[in-house]
Amino acid sequence: MKLAPEGYPFIALFAAATVIVFFAFGMPPAVVPLCLTIFMLNFFRDPDRNVPRGKGAFTSPADGKVMVIRDVYEGKYLQADVKEIGIFMSPLNVHVNRAPCDGRVKMVKHNKGRFSAAYKDEASVSNENIEMVLATEYGDVLVRQVAGFVARRAVCRKKEGDMLRRGERYGIIKFSSRVDLYIPGNTNIRVKPGEMVKAGETIIGEIED
Repeated sequence: MKLAPEGYPFIALFAAATVIVFFAFGMPPAVVPLCLTIFMLNFFRDPDRNVPRGKGAFTSPADGKVMVIRDVYEGKYLQADVKEIGIFMSPLNVHVNRAPCDGRVKMVKHNKGRFSAAYKDEASVSNENIEMVLATEYGDVLVRQVAGFVARRAVCRKKEGDMLRRGERYGIIKFSSRVDLYIPGNTNIRVKPGEMVKAGETIIGEIED
């Protein structure tokens, strides 16, 4: 099973605790750290994905449930009418984030904030988050990794000037969280609120030539 490298310290910690408790106190007390080790292995799993081909498609940047789909004016970075898609990630989802499309990283910005429940609408801008702008052939695209009540850290592995391919891994958010995606306003949305999506695999929307 492939694992995200950010999970190695957590897995090692609880695996070591399991061994220590087992030899010190026996199996029954060791069940707790063993279960936590299994949880960490499951949480930090990083499966390969079948990334769809073809021009004009935007794939989901995260595993989880679509919470928000709406038309907004994004004035902070894009200065354009865009489609906003918010995806909530529960602790049971894969938390590795993937690029929604091909593009060059124009900007990565870490914003400090609160740690309220990630499914709340206001969490998108009030919570701790990392914003990444991609320059694409269809215009700039914004992806925001939002930390939640349990999650205390988002990780973006890319920096300004890096190139990303659709479906490529670029970061992770630890524990429950959300990802907001802002794509061109003329995108035809292919998902609906409440739908479960997979990072790098589910087509969120398409721009027709």
